[in-house]
Amino acid sequence: MSKFVAEFIGTFALVLFGCGAAVLGGDHVGQLGIALAFGFAIVAMAYGIGPVSGCHVNPAVSLAAFVAGRMSAKEMLIYWAAQFAGAVAGAAVLLFIAGGTTHGLGQNGWGPGYGGGFGVEAAFAFEVVMTALFVIVILGATGADAAPGFAGLGIGIALAVIHIVGIQVTGVSVNPARSLGPAIFVGGQALAQLWLFFAAPTIGAVLGALLYRFNVLKVG
Repeated sequence: MSKFVAEFIGTFALVLFGCGAAVLGGDHVGQLGIALAFGFAIVAMAYGIGPVSGCHVNPAVSLAAFVAGRMSAKEMLIYWAAQFAGAVAGAAVLLFIAGGTTHGLGQNGWGPGYGGGFGVEAAFAFEVVMTALFVIVILGATGADAAPGFAGLGIGIALAVIHIVGIQVTGVSVNPARSLGPAIFVGGQALAQLWLFFAAPTIGAVLGALLYRFNVLKVG
């Protein structure tokens, strides 16, 4: 139960802080500020709930941990339930705060009218590659030989850099829960395009995790 609550809170905070920066402060902080909000949210939660659950706050990360042999299927499913519920709750609170001041909730997307207008091929490739790199950082930073106490910082920086690169491409998901929360309330195109933000991060997570599973990247 404590792990469920921790993952719920962590994912809730990630959506509220990250998407909140885009919705409530985007005109003032810009792309860099939004990227840092997502990254700093992960750093804060890593040190806040990391000792309880590991601070996955991302179904793709939990899948990677399962594929790499670091958690059971049962535990992964519990994490998924908490993460999706936390993301929806975070988006609901953001919607309540923003009220009628916005037409979006930081939802992910692609194509004409979204960000830089990148196509579905670019969006899919970005999400696969960046999720793979993200889970490689996470699995490496939390491995037995990793520098103690620095995992949260490294993971948060990685997420911030991914956002700096990709906000104009997809808004950056690399996290199906983060995509689901806003999409449920925005509806329309956000829901119609949601499949990509489940499929691509799943593929990326598996690819990154297999490097550890088969000791291509060895962890002591």
